[in-house]
Amino acid sequence: ELAAQICRNPLNAATVLEQVGLSERAGNFPAQLSGGEQQRVAIARALAKNPKLLLCDEPTGALDYNTGKLILKLLQDTCRQSGMTIILVTHNSAIAPMADRIIYLKNSRVSRIEVNSQPTPIEEIEW
Repeated sequence: ELAAQICRNPLNAATVLEQVGLSERAGNFPAQLSGGEQQRVAIARALAKNPKLLLCDEPTGALDYNTGKLILKLLQDTCRQSGMTIILVTHNSAIAPMADRIIYLKNSRVSRIEVNSQPTPIEEIEW
């Protein structure tokens, strides 16, 4: 809630916490949450700020497969519905088809950029 209080046009904290599957853990302290739950709280906090640009570094790194897909769907839906720009960094190349644009890095430099005119819904991606 604090993050949402210091931002313009914040999203409802309880709603975003529900979207990441943690509404029942709203009263818990961070030490009472698993690593994956803490990661989802961090994503919820970032989304609640309703930024124009959201940077996600390995947002599914500590999550199981199904929860990872839930989070990726939430990010994809948020991008489509709100117009938020999301830059997602990952080593999981299998999820690249969900992106509008794919930027490949090699030796800390952009090696190529691909524009994806028909991003794949996350529900259709397997890894």
